[in-house]
Order: sequence, then C-alpha cells, then structure tokens
Amino acid sequence: MGRHSLPDQYGAGRSDPRPRARRRTVAIATVLVLTVAGGTAVAVRSGLLSFGSSCRDNPVRLKLAASPDIAPALTAAAKRARDDDITSDGRCIAVTVTARDSYKVADVLAAGKKTDVQVWVPDSDLWVDRITANNSAVDVTPAGAVASTPIGVAMVPAAAKSLGWPKKTYSWIELAGATMQDDSLKLGAADPTRSATGLLALTQLTTTAGKIKGGDTQAAAMMKTLSQRASDSDSQVVDTLPRNSSGAEQGNPKRNQALILSEQAAYAYNSSADSDAGLDMFYPKDGSPELDHPYAMTGQLTTDQSRAALRFMNYLRQPEQLRLLQKYGFRTSGDGAPETVVAEAGGITPQPYDAPALQPATDAALQEALGTWTITVQSARLTTVVDASSSMSEPVPGTGGQSRMDVTKASLLQALATFTPEDEIGLWEFSTKLDGAKDYRVLVPTERLGDRKGTGTQRDRLSSAFSSLEPVPNGATGLYDTTLAAYKAATSSYAKGKFNALVVLTDGVNQDPGSISRSELISELRKLTDPERPVPLIMIAVGPDADKEEAGEIARATGGSGQSVSNPSQIQSVMLKAIVAAGAQGED
Repeated sequence: MGRHSLPDQYGAGRSDPRPRARRRTVAIATVLVLTVAGGTAVAVRSGLLSFGSSCRDNPVRLKLAASPDIAPALTAAAKRARDDDITSDGRCIAVTVTARDSYKVADVLAAGKKTDVQVWVPDSDLWVDRITANNSAVDVTPAGAVASTPIGVAMVPAAAKSLGWPKKTYSWIELAGATMQDDSLKLGAADPTRSATGLLALTQLTTTAGKIKGGDTQAAAMMKTLSQRASDSDSQVVDTLPRNSSGAEQGNPKRNQALILSEQAAYAYNSSADSDAGLDMFYPKDGSPELDHPYAMTGQLTTDQSRAALRFMNYLRQPEQLRLLQKYGFRTSGDGAPETVVAEAGGITPQPYDAPALQPATDAALQEALGTWTITVQSARLTTVVDASSSMSEPVPGTGGQSRMDVTKASLLQALATFTPEDEIGLWEFSTKLDGAKDYRVLVPTERLGDRKGTGTQRDRLSSAFSSLEPVPNGATGLYDTTLAAYKAATSSYAKGKFNALVVLTDGVNQDPGSISRSELISELRKLTDPERPVPLIMIAVGPDADKEEAGEIARATGGSGQSVSNPSQIQSVMLKAIVAAGAQGED
C-alpha cells in the first residue's frame, strides 16, 4: 500500500526503545535530525529570513491521537515544544494531543474512514500491523517508537506476599495457575480483542502452555476463568482493584487482587494520590512482552505536516524529553530498566525486571490466542464437515508419507483441545453416496463437549471419531449437497448466546453430477441466512486441487469466509483466524 514521501534531508534517529530484532516487516520511516536549526537561527538574526513577529503567527498544526497511557506525557511534551518555539522550516509546531483507545482508532483506520488526526501513537505496533495488512485501510507510515513498557502481573501487597513476592519468581502459566488455585485471589485483565496488554499476555500464556503436556486444555480453562473477570479497556481494569485496604473492599467478590498490567500502568497507579496502597509487580521469569508505542503518520499529509510530524518525533528523542517520558513511567532505551520507574511500579529484585523484552509474537501465535479467546469467552457451537473422498489419501509433501487425511485428523484433534466443556461440537463426513443417496453421514451429533453418555463424554466420542476418519475408496466429492444439508441443520439448531458456525473442509471441487449447481447452492444459503441468528460458513480449501475462489464465494453468502491452506497442518490456525473474523463481524 502507499506510504508517505519523507523529506530526503532527514537523517537517522536514535534511542529506539524497542529491541533491534523485529518480527514484522514494516516501512520504518527515517527520523529527522535538524542540523540546519543553528544555521536557520543565524539566518533569522541576520535578516536573511523573516518570520514576522513570531513563528507562532502561522504554525503548522498537527492533531495527534495517543493511547491513554502515553497521552499525558505527549501533552506535556507538546506544551514544551510550543514554549521552546520548536520549528519546522521556520514555522512553529502546534501539536494537539487527544487520548483515544488504540483499538478505536484502529477500527476507524482499518475501515478506510477519514480521520482528523495526522499522527497516531497507539500503545503497540500490533494495531499498526493490523492497518498495514489491510489494503483498503487508511495509509499509515510508522516512523519509529516513542517509548516502551513491559507487561507483568501487579498485585495488592497482601496477595503478592501470599505468593512469596519478591523472592519467589513465576512463569506466566504458573502465575495464572496460582490465581485459579486460591479463591481469595482474583486475576483481572483487559479484553484482548481491545487491549494489546491483554492480547500480548494471553499469547505468551498460550505459547507457554503449548509446550507442556495437557497445556492447551489448561490454557483454555485459564482463559475461561479470566474471561469472567475481563474489562473492556486497560483503564477500566485498574478500576477493579480494591478501593482501600478495608476488609469489605479486599473481600469484595467484584474486586481483583491481581491484574495483568503494564509496568507504566502500575507506575501511574502507585503514583496517584488516591492509591491507598501501592501494587507489587511480578515480572514472569519466562519473559515479559512489551508495549512499544510506535509513532505513525496517518492519511494524506501535506509536505509541511510530514516535516513537522517528523520534527516533533525527533524532539521526543532528545534527552530532556526522554527524561520527561521516564517521569511518566516509561522506558526509553533498550539498554536497561530505569530503577526509579521500576521501584515506583512496585518492582524489586530478584524479580527479573531488567531482563530483555520477549521477541514479538508471530502473527500465527496472536491469531491462535485470539481465536481461542473468542470461542472460550462466548462458547461455540460448531459442526465440522470433513471431506472423505479418495483424494484425501494423497500424501502431503514433507510429512514422511502422511496422507492429507492423516494430517487433517491431527490438526482437528489439536483444535479440539482448545475448546471447553461448554462448547458444542459435532462431526460429519462426506464423499458421494455415503448414506443411501446422501453424500454425507453424521458421525457425531453436535452436542456439548462436557456431556456424558455411557462411559465417556462428547469430547471422547469426537476424539475417537476424528481418529477413525478414513478416505472412501473411489469416493468423489459431493460438496454442494453436503454443504446445503449441513447448513440447514446448523441454522435449524441455532444455539442462542453461543458463537454458531459451520466449518467445511474440502480438498477438491464438487464432483457429484446429480447435485444442485453452485448458483443454486448460493441462492439457498442466502435464503437460510438470518442476521438475527448468524451462522457463518467457514469453508477451508485444503491442498492444490481445492478451489479457493469458490470456497470464498460460497462462504460469503452466509457472512462467513473462505480460507485456503496448502498443508492440512495449517487447519487449526486457519479455523481460529476465521472464527475471530466471523466473531468480530458479528459484533459490528
């Protein structure tokens, strides 16, 4: 997508608080170094340049939207810049800072809507990545980072003491587990769909859980508990702390004794006049993700605005402004942790507060965490329909001879582990003429995973059915009739209050000459679709023989999406990504 043209005379910046190694490929704009400032001053004094009575008579005006945590610091910096008569090409810079939640600004920009701001400083480049990955979004040009702050778990002193703070250290999953084991210790967090703090911590939790046996199920259970105490925003989650040290407040079931919080948020809370008792900060021993506060230009800026925006960015990197940012609780260098900031935030050795920040999470890890959260919070009702045609016996390159069906089964079993007992999951298979004239067969009806029948649960039955899936010899692909029948069943059994969806996996195109046509299928699906009872179809085209374009066209008729994977092992992550997208669409 397009990028702003930056002036050639602007040189390299310095003191980027983020680690040098970055996951994302973003267009990092070079920040200006105004070596001409002194020369300009000489020219003005000598009369070569005339700005009238003051450079303030005709300033370059910039509107800057900043995440609420850093907005006060940037407001103070903007005032300093005006008081210091900081100029760009001889004109003063007038920056107006407004605090806006990062997710709200991201929603506007991602939708391609016009914005009244020229500069945006969200709390994380997760939001910038969301925009730059969307071709229909407003242009966003990153220009480096303003400040950073690590994410940890802050607790009221009594709770921290009960866990052995500061001498005892914990991993993310150990900290979350400790809060689940103690009924008097409630852990709160901001909604990860709206908070980078919540999402980055959640991703670290799920990534860690994935490395231990049974970790996926454990992480899902933790998410379920955490979701019941989630707040809409970072500022709101702080409001869930006990208001004072009285027994009534400390024992209030609506209050949280522990919060997933940034160091800066803990610093601000502990610094506030109304904080009766400060928080103690745990820095997990397996590393802390960080908020990196990128500085980005948005929309179509004039040349004067672009130059002024970069001039202000450079101003923020001067030593005096870096000290100002530290006074507001931020870190401004990757070389270490400011001891005054850490102490005010509640950190103390041997907590690993000065450890290097974690490498940024991958897009796949972020999507998996969000997908698991979505189905965990709302609970899901999903019917999975799997292609069992003979082509599913084709080997998958690089898997040691495993077939498409083998890899598909493994991916589905992995996905199943992320669902909770409250979720409802079912399984169909399809080929041609599997059940009399029908191209499909219901293997496990869609029911609650925790329901028990006989000696096992619905989860047990599904695990067995997934494992038993086999390609049908000489079986063709009866895609259209199966999709319509499964969608009728899914819409007729809609479960209110759950995320309802139909997932169809196919490695080919429709091969049933006696079935309805594609256009007839799409027409019937549109008739069945009810905005008040949404059941998005998620159609996943697996392998080189499947038609991604067709999958998308069919799925969009229901408000769903078509997905494509070259390897069946990608099915789990694609399912979760599609669930997130469909869930977000349902909230609009």
